[in-house]
Amino acid sequence: MKFLLILLNIILLVSGQTLWKLGLRSEEITFSLQSIVKCFFNPYIISGLVLYVIATGIWLYLLSKMEFSLLYPLQSLCYVGGALVAFFIFKEHLPATRMVGIFVILIGAYLVSLK
Repeated sequence: MKFLLILLNIILLVSGQTLWKLGLRSEEITFSLQSIVKCFFNPYIISGLVLYVIATGIWLYLLSKMEFSLLYPLQSLCYVGGALVAFFIFKEHLPATRMVGIFVILIGAYLVSLK
């Protein structure tokens, strides 16, 4: 059950950041108060924030139930999810070096999860 919650947390975090990226595609961002306020009223940004709040609640629960030395390294799977979103949704190119890095993260998460 805990590993399913970790997976859900990762999915929520990656989904939240994906929504932020989608929301920022249509915005011209500057370091002005008007630009920042406008971003916060974007439905994609708001939706991403909601997902982050839910993910934070799950994360707090997991922190209370699991070893930090196991839980925190498994969060690195967010990088893998982010790379997959970049490739499939945003049509970004993933060079070979990045794919090797993603593979290393997967191996590392697997090793961390072993008892």
